Amino acid sequence: MSPISTKKHGDVLIVTSNNPPVNALGHAVREGLVKAIEEADADESVKAVVIICQGQTYFAGADITEFGKPMQMPMLPIVVDRIEACTKPVVAAIHGTALGGGLEVALSCHYRVAVPTAKFGVPEVKLGILPGAGGTQRLPRIAGVLKALEMATSGNPIGAKEAAHVGLVDRIIEGDLEPHAVAFAEEVRDIRPLPKTSERDDKVAEARANPAIFDEFRKANAKKFRGFEAPEAVIKAVEASLKPYAEGVLDERRLFMELMTGTQARAQQYFFFAERKAAKVENVPEDTKPRDIRKVGVIGAGTMGGGISMNFLSAGIPVTIVEMEQAALDRGTGVMLKNYEATAAKGRMTAEQVGQAMGLLTPTLKLEDLADCDLIIEAVFENMDVKKDIFTKLDAIAKPGAILASNTSYLSIDDIAAVTSRPQDVVGLHFFSPANVMKLLEVVRGARTAPDVLVTAMQLAKRIKKVAVVAGVCYGFIGNRMLIPRQMQAMQLLLEGATPQQIDKVHVEFGMPMGPFQMSDLAGVDIGWHRDPTRIENIRDALAAEGRWGQKKGAGFYDYDDKRNPSPSPRVAEIIDEFRQKTGTAQREISDQEIVERTLYTMVNEAALILEGGFAQRASDIDVVWVYGYGWPVYRGGPMFWADTEGLSRIVEGIRNQLPRLGKDFKLSELLVSKAEAGEKFTR
Repeated sequence: MSPISTKKHGDVLIVTSNNPPVNALGHAVREGLVKAIEEADADESVKAVVIICQGQTYFAGADITEFGKPMQMPMLPIVVDRIEACTKPVVAAIHGTALGGGLEVALSCHYRVAVPTAKFGVPEVKLGILPGAGGTQRLPRIAGVLKALEMATSGNPIGAKEAAHVGLVDRIIEGDLEPHAVAFAEEVRDIRPLPKTSERDDKVAEARANPAIFDEFRKANAKKFRGFEAPEAVIKAVEASLKPYAEGVLDERRLFMELMTGTQARAQQYFFFAERKAAKVENVPEDTKPRDIRKVGVIGAGTMGGGISMNFLSAGIPVTIVEMEQAALDRGTGVMLKNYEATAAKGRMTAEQVGQAMGLLTPTLKLEDLADCDLIIEAVFENMDVKKDIFTKLDAIAKPGAILASNTSYLSIDDIAAVTSRPQDVVGLHFFSPANVMKLLEVVRGARTAPDVLVTAMQLAKRIKKVAVVAGVCYGFIGNRMLIPRQMQAMQLLLEGATPQQIDKVHVEFGMPMGPFQMSDLAGVDIGWHRDPTRIENIRDALAAEGRWGQKKGAGFYDYDDKRNPSPSPRVAEIIDEFRQKTGTAQREISDQEIVERTLYTMVNEAALILEGGFAQRASDIDVVWVYGYGWPVYRGGPMFWADTEGLSRIVEGIRNQLPRLGKDFKLSELLVSKAEAGEKFTR
């Protein structure tokens, strides 16, 4: 049975899509829409058409199950052109989201009405492509060139109010959508000529008179678009909207096909599915029911504890936060309030929502006040003895069935769980800093973590808008374990002749937001330092002992001015040279390729060791960790997808070339070697 049905209300033909869950524009929907428009054109008693969707949303875009398969006719460009060519006025009645192809369908209608909560967007850029059914041509003609550029290069949706303001929506409907849309169709049924979006010229004429708008937009967004191919293609396609529509769509199609056949589109589409796969937990019965989490406890009101608490408060879950001293508690809750107020100042929250979130917070100095919590998260500093002490106390305080979690970045969840009488209730919840902003959550499954605890953690992650990845118990789990060889090799390369700026430049040009030493200066060179200025065993110790703790002190691996702009440091060069002489390391020219092989290829090798040991469920989970947790460029798909693209034999050859310099403890992954020799890939 077709997902598209038709019925008449007076002289209005109502075309309804019922293709759950999101009315995706699959083949049957596209075919049904064309047939319905042809039916309307052929029936003299039909004077107007309304296209509406059942369920929670309007057409929410392409059918992802068709990705990578040969497309069946009619293609979406044919569908939207047929809708616009209808001889009767066609009204799009929109609720939920009109995204991607869904918005292109709406743009091809002669009119658009929407409920106040509707959202409109063209998210294709996030998949490494651009709107390919006339979207880059119709959107600027109706919403203006600048708004089209903003929407299509960011992929972010706008609300109904803004859509109405820019002319994308003709009327906002209060009340039942279908009868009001039919009434609107009856109002416009006799208006001629029909307002075809492709024929509008008023809004693109403004840009035609000021073509500099495109280069100004490029310049203003250069940092954001760095490395990505799709945003520039989008800009070129929107530029083509200044031409006649028939010419512009040819340019759009050419640009679409160039992107679609490129590596970046493959990487971004791969990552789209990788993120969804990460939510699936293996080796857990399908009928496992999660535990009910109504109240959360957080131990520690510092940067991490406060940020973790905000996630739950924002989701409407009450939090009891514990500190040892009143001053620390006041400081922590004060920072949380300031963070919320800053969000409100940007218009992302209302003052009322700030009040509601903070109203759910109970600050206390007593661990005993956590007795009624369903989940308790320890977020104190990274010291096993301290964590064991806390969990011993929690074991006596927490109610039966409460989940006990540690926010540890490196330490063994099994060792922590061992001090309790309920290891089945213990799990790792490794939030990334700042915890109220970063999307990644590593859920660490201990040897005895109960299946329902794991399922609860994964579902709770969704509730607080995190992307969760299951990790096994090993030092550093997935993300930080892979960071170790990168940082070790980066430090060794300094001794051998590379500079911090050369190493960082290689990483930034690769697409990382910052290099290893820029990251260290931002996070704090003193993080994890032993705090003994007389014990200087490496370059980092020497910097920390001199108070060169990074940006916060105006000096780290770089020197910083008052605006935190970095410059190469003569003192750091001296310290490196001192260690070079002390260790008898010969200085030589280091190539950029060697930096790639020793800092990036070794990360891939470590990831392969993680898979070998069963500490990650799948290779794509590793990619999710690194894109969301460390800023790996999504257009490269993640370390494992990139390794497959680079070629595993090339990775192995590069590592083997560097083996004499990688240290006696370096271990080449057997899994990596076997896949390379067999011509296999990690991700496909």
